[in-house]
Amino acid sequence: MNESEIRQIVSRQRSFFYTGTTLPVSYRLAALKRLQASIRKHQDEISQAIREDLGKSAFESYMCETGIVLSEITYMLRHTRSFSREKTVYTPLAQFHSRSYKKPSPYGTVLIMSPWNYPFLLTIEPLVDAIAAGNTAVLKPSAYSPHTSEMIRCIISECFSEEYIAVVTGGRAENTCLLNEHFDYIFFTGSQAVGREVMRHASEYLTPVTLELGGKSPCIVDKTANLKLAAKRIVFGKYLNCGQTCVAPDYIYCDASIKEQLIEEIKIQIAKQFGPSPLTSDDYGKIINQKHFERLTGLMDPQKIVYGGKSSLDSLKIEPTVMDAVTFEDAVMQQEIFGPVLPVLTYGNLDEAIEKINSMPHPLALYLFTKDQANIQKVTSRCGYGGGCINDTIIHLATSEMGFGGFGESGMGSYHGRDGFCTFSHEKSMVDKKTWLDLPMRYQPYKKFNDKLIHFFLK
Repeated sequence: MNESEIRQIVSRQRSFFYTGTTLPVSYRLAALKRLQASIRKHQDEISQAIREDLGKSAFESYMCETGIVLSEITYMLRHTRSFSREKTVYTPLAQFHSRSYKKPSPYGTVLIMSPWNYPFLLTIEPLVDAIAAGNTAVLKPSAYSPHTSEMIRCIISECFSEEYIAVVTGGRAENTCLLNEHFDYIFFTGSQAVGREVMRHASEYLTPVTLELGGKSPCIVDKTANLKLAAKRIVFGKYLNCGQTCVAPDYIYCDASIKEQLIEEIKIQIAKQFGPSPLTSDDYGKIINQKHFERLTGLMDPQKIVYGGKSSLDSLKIEPTVMDAVTFEDAVMQQEIFGPVLPVLTYGNLDEAIEKINSMPHPLALYLFTKDQANIQKVTSRCGYGGGCINDTIIHLATSEMGFGGFGESGMGSYHGRDGFCTFSHEKSMVDKKTWLDLPMRYQPYKKFNDKLIHFFLK
């Protein structure tokens, strides 16, 4: 799609938005129901597209993508009406007699740019929130997941006119054309490097943005943790989607006294969950492309691999791999891993671990395995991160009841449920002043007795 076509789409969407068609809640709910029905109808095709792009099993695709999207739609169908209502707030005595209220209003025409690692979920879930809030939207799925992008295009064209919701496919040229347009809001999920470019372009029009980025999310395991359960849940979270998850535990940071036992439990769990030959398993996915495959194999130091390490360029698969004796100076600790490679590092005491984590860029997630309530309080209070879990991994994002997002280097803003509705809404602060009374004290010329009155009202 060329620059002229993209400009026409944005122009038509803005014109359509200003007709007010998307404002009634009934219109938004009808749109969500159409989307819901289409996703259910094409569920098998969605699963197949994701398998072709990432090698995911049908179970994993539904658990981590389609099912979460359908859950978000169900949540918004239940709550959009209440989220959209004006909310009356207290009116100060100085503004007597008035009604003060907050009015949620859509931004207008929004751009949603999504990545390849969860190509259906991370495109459609923010769209659900944008529709619920009353916006029109342009979707830009990743060029690295072409089968899922085409499936998204088919579903959207089946449900909506292009002046309401449109899909732009393609690569960098299309991304650049879109970012050169004037949108009312930009929602981006992806890498920090591209996030900076998105923010730079958005600044040209002072367009507000949400950035869902990533980072090196630590997994702290202290000496009180249930190591068998910790290993089971860490292995699930780390190797889900072959580690290509923005909130995957990037590395283990454990008490030195329990490291050996923890590594042994992790080895047992990898064998249980992925079998003796993960590279030939239909339930174990693949790395998205050769570029990322070579990047990941380049991070694996053969001298420090204590489990796994095998790979297949033909199938773009890398075994679940564990590395020991890793330091913060190693290559694998210089970037977000985003793959099935798990380094294990140790600390002497928890204060040391907290200090080190806080010296690094803020991660999107943090995980802590412990039985010590004081340690839970210390880590969750003193460390800076987007969100996380105690004694589990990843599951904090699979709910519409809490917002999901990072801060600093891991992003800005959040979405899911009410937070998603608020992300795509501007809350207008309004005062409805009645006409039957008009206090004279605010008008010039000011008089002496007004001085006492103004101090009475404003104190």
